[in-house]
Amino acid sequence: MENLKPFHLAFPVRDLEEARRFYGGVMGCAEGRSSEEWIDFDFYGHQIVAHLAPARHDAPDSNEVDGKHVPVPHFGVVLGMEEWRQLADRLGKAGVKFEIEPYIRFQGQVGEQATMFFYDPSHNALEFKAFADMSQLFAK
Repeated sequence: MENLKPFHLAFPVRDLEEARRFYGGVMGCAEGRSSEEWIDFDFYGHQIVAHLAPARHDAPDSNEVDGKHVPVPHFGVVLGMEEWRQLADRLGKAGVKFEIEPYIRFQGQVGEQATMFFYDPSHNALEFKAFADMSQLFAK
């Protein structure tokens, strides 16, 4: 993973200022370029772009994973365990409502991981996870 390439993700938001407060303020993502219709953010070294789409109203579906209803689609980042804990704490203190509270998934099994799910103000689902053993990221 040493030569991991940054991904680019464009996603809809209902209000750019609301997105700026959430991704820039709550999430701590540095802002890049912007216009009246979009904003670039540095999302842990990846480029995400919030595009103004105020008419979007579709709700995400969900799939059952480890007995929980995981929102689909969703996006996020795999963090180190301590960074994941710090983010969970920061989100909790900011009043972000978790769709799936931070917990350890697949405990004692292949692929054991910390995970949490929450929505941004435009109802885009995000998942952040961490592995105590990063070699488990793609383990079968």
